[in-house]
Amino acid sequence: MSQDAVIRTWSLGFQWETVDPFLFCVHHEDAYPAGNEKYGPNASLAGRKIGNDFEGIDGWRMYHGDVIPGFPVHPHRGFETVTIVRKGLVDHADSLGAAGRYGGGDVQWMTAGAGVQHSEMFPLLHGDRDNTMELFQIWLNLPAKNKMVKPHFSMFWRESMPRVTMQDVNGHKIEIDVIAGEVAGVKALAPPPDSWASESDSQVAIWLISLSPGAQWTLPATVAGVNRTLYFHGGDSLRVAGHKLSERTGVALRPELSVAVQSGGTEAHLLLLQGRPIAEPVVSYGPFVMNSREQIEQAFTDYRRTGFGGWPWPRHDQIHDPARGRFAKHVDGRVEEPGGR
Repeated sequence: MSQDAVIRTWSLGFQWETVDPFLFCVHHEDAYPAGNEKYGPNASLAGRKIGNDFEGIDGWRMYHGDVIPGFPVHPHRGFETVTIVRKGLVDHADSLGAAGRYGGGDVQWMTAGAGVQHSEMFPLLHGDRDNTMELFQIWLNLPAKNKMVKPHFSMFWRESMPRVTMQDVNGHKIEIDVIAGEVAGVKALAPPPDSWASESDSQVAIWLISLSPGAQWTLPATVAGVNRTLYFHGGDSLRVAGHKLSERTGVALRPELSVAVQSGGTEAHLLLLQGRPIAEPVVSYGPFVMNSREQIEQAFTDYRRTGFGGWPWPRHDQIHDPARGRFAKHVDGRVEEPGGR
């Protein structure tokens, strides 16, 4: 009897289950209304738990913001964040003085390393129409040897994002945004230098996959020992190795087997996370992920003492000039401006 490529399936909650080397994954979808003069929602905030609004009232959330939606200043140590913004814009600011605005298909890959404070705000820049927001945030662990490296972030602008576009035998379209790893001979942009994804044998892959209605695609096999998870987050149905799945289903796959995937009657949207496990102790407390309790305690001590560089911005929920397009200002003063929103 042939082996089943599907190990198990489960329903996706708000925070998606992940496995080593990934620590966390969440898919934010918010139908924000038009913005007001302060670039928050032009709507009442009554009934919301301001400062901790995750309920999705009226189809959108303020998260930890009290005027502008998003995540005001908070610290990280010991891991990386990969933020994929499909719709809307994110304003980044950090304790090292770096800043940026990105979205509409851009990706920010940040190595927190020894420690950084940053804010991630979602300014509602359009006052005359809705401000739809869709993003993924993925936490990728760092091995012990890189837990205390210098913080760093890379921008993958949509204009340079590697993408695979193909058709199946019936002419149905398949598109894959290659954020990490390689598929169909197309390689992702280089990850940050101290990332687990930069290790030659890490097998880290992050792919966003779209299948037109009825499209058939075969996910190629990879090496044994790799953790591989497929998240079906949009569409009416999907078949994976013969298993019919409903929307918002996670699938753990056997890495050494290729997997037949077919969308149903509507376009299907999937995220693939894959990587060789780091296989080291993981001790986490909120925004700090280390290898021991003692290291977590030291992280809190260091943060209280140094603030990971302090906060050089006038607001805890810093946003940038509303008239400015997408940009990234790095710690070394280098500025990237791909233009447009």
